[in-house]
Amino acid sequence: MKQEEIYLMVDKYIDEILEKGSAENPVWNQEILRQGKKPHWNYIDGCMMTALMRLYDSTEDRKYLDFCDSFIDHYIAEDGSILGFKEEDYNLDNIKEGTVLFRLYELTGKEKYRKAMDLLYTQLQNQPRTKEGNFWHKQIYPNQVWLDGLYMGQPFYLEYEKRFNSKKNYSDILAQFKNVYEIIRDRETGLYKHAYDSSREMYWCDSETGLSPHYWLRALGWYVMALVDVLELLDEKEDSEFYVFISKAFVELVDSLLKYQQEDGMWYQVADRPEAEKNYPETSGSSIICYALLKAVSLGILPGSYAEAGRRGFSGICEKYLYKDDKGDMCLGGTCLVAGLGGARKRDGSYEYYMSEPVVENEAKGIAPFLLAYIYLKELEK
Repeated sequence: MKQEEIYLMVDKYIDEILEKGSAENPVWNQEILRQGKKPHWNYIDGCMMTALMRLYDSTEDRKYLDFCDSFIDHYIAEDGSILGFKEEDYNLDNIKEGTVLFRLYELTGKEKYRKAMDLLYTQLQNQPRTKEGNFWHKQIYPNQVWLDGLYMGQPFYLEYEKRFNSKKNYSDILAQFKNVYEIIRDRETGLYKHAYDSSREMYWCDSETGLSPHYWLRALGWYVMALVDVLELLDEKEDSEFYVFISKAFVELVDSLLKYQQEDGMWYQVADRPEAEKNYPETSGSSIICYALLKAVSLGILPGSYAEAGRRGFSGICEKYLYKDDKGDMCLGGTCLVAGLGGARKRDGSYEYYMSEPVVENEAKGIAPFLLAYIYLKELEK
């Protein structure tokens, strides 16, 4: 497809999302739709709202702000309580949707948004930690650090500290990233395993290292996105030690990921085994990496030469997975619905496990980073 055709298709897709979706009907949230659950505060919607708020900042088109404000307003009461949120779950996923509150509070002045931020911050203050000092991923996953959780929790933690707490806990945030770098990063590949069990008790982890066995693409994506989003919030001079470490970790991971980018521009579900049976090019992780590359170039973190890998990846996703269905509606396929470790389903972290999870269409974990990559691609072309 030509670039102009791709852009028209993406713009149509965005318009359809705004037309069909709402707080009562989050059409992009395949987990809620498939389980028949009542919509509630969750990270999947948080990813989508993040993309829509970035669209507003990029285009200044009020429809994106109004949609996001209406959506988030639905979940937050005047006292700042959040529909479906329970602090005692200590679930880092529930922090993610709070990242849009900073910008919404700036733009709308709604005090309930500030109160909701305080509530989410209180969870982080009380969040259980591993012996190394990192947040548990969830109360139901004790002593476990997942790459996913760094994206879900740390950008919110950092921005709250920056805006409201005089950066008093920056050292804690930096220490948690340093632990991940030292413990979960593989020195040979430069990639990071999906998760770490500090207790080394879970059946999915190596009894000596505590690490899960594979490099799951979206987990790598969550982490690289956490790094670039944190870099955007840091001041290169005022926060120099923090900035130097995160930028080093980011560039190293980007360079490692680029070794596994395929000819079509995409990355595979298990990142280091593209030739393995049943492995497939996956949309969400590929989109996240494209977003990270393009954003980092835009921010001056990476030189301009890195943008080509982002462009190639975005084009590859569009060529393979973006299409119109029989009704003329836009669809984005190729997204792994969900993947985790442990839990009631006994997810063992094996290669076969990652191949067993459903691959779906029109899921926010793919749509949101796809749109974020699109935004930065267009901004770079300006």
